[in-house]
Amino acid sequence: MYRVFSGMRPTGRLHLGHMAGALTNWVRLQDECECYYSIVDWHALMSDYADPGRLRANSREILLDWLGVGLDPQKCAIFVQSHVREHVEMHMAMSLITPLGWLERNPTYKEQILNLQNKDLSTYGFLGYPVLMASDIFVYKANKVPVGEDQSAHVELSREIARRFNHMYGKGKEIFPEPETILSHYPKIPGTDGRKMSKSYGNSLDIADEIPELEKKIRTMATDTARERRTDPGEPDKCPVWDLHKFFNNDGSQKDEIAAGCRSAGIGCVDCKKMLLPHVARHMEPIHARRRRYESNDGELEDILRAGASRARAQAERTMSEVYGALGMPTV
Repeated sequence: MYRVFSGMRPTGRLHLGHMAGALTNWVRLQDECECYYSIVDWHALMSDYADPGRLRANSREILLDWLGVGLDPQKCAIFVQSHVREHVEMHMAMSLITPLGWLERNPTYKEQILNLQNKDLSTYGFLGYPVLMASDIFVYKANKVPVGEDQSAHVELSREIARRFNHMYGKGKEIFPEPETILSHYPKIPGTDGRKMSKSYGNSLDIADEIPELEKKIRTMATDTARERRTDPGEPDKCPVWDLHKFFNNDGSQKDEIAAGCRSAGIGCVDCKKMLLPHVARHMEPIHARRRRYESNDGELEDILRAGASRARAQAERTMSEVYGALGMPTV
């Protein structure tokens, strides 16, 4: 059985892009693999260290979204990163051997520095973000890491760090497996304006949005720009609403009808959205029901995180004991 690790930063409620791009995959994997899923609060602080006031509340929102979508604490370990101190210990060990040049050439680092100019990210912690990500994976000796394409470079760096550690300290044996990326096969879900779905763009369809709110947002969604008039033919693959159909609408005959109607201008964009809404409601109603059940029971949420951290810590302690031995550090 493969061992899987993945995490999300607690920056607020999650949206349908997270659900399609990551969480649907996570739910599937919990039935097939030994899974560790973490709310990575140390990662959030690497960019939001100056304003940590929402960290706890955001962590709760993420947990509710995870449980609503279908993560089952009986099938996987669900925990907060900072509740398992071995993540930080592993980060220290990996920081010792990671060349500075590996981090400076990281394309995500350069992109974030340009895009987040309102924050001071000229810190060691932010530069070392990929080392902590690698450490998150190593502490469970995870073989597989489900991530989005934008994070695949970080997993590749994790593989390089694993090879370096094994070569330097393994004495002929593999201490850490080189983790492999698992990419989602589901289509990306665009925001209401057609751009990448993001809170910062104000275009997100949130998992926690009740059905009336989701329907309201979908009715305002951008469509194929070529369809300026009802009689103009369109192309479904250029329409953000069609991406929602691909995820939510499992009725193949209806999808064929919608695609043909769009291309021939036989149906309008309003019709297309109306045909989508029942499928969204059918998919989201049980998610909202689960979320509401957990939302009213803080004690149960705390128990889930406590049990998940205990399960994660048991594996993390074994791994760190091996790392200390490999580094020749004295034991108590």
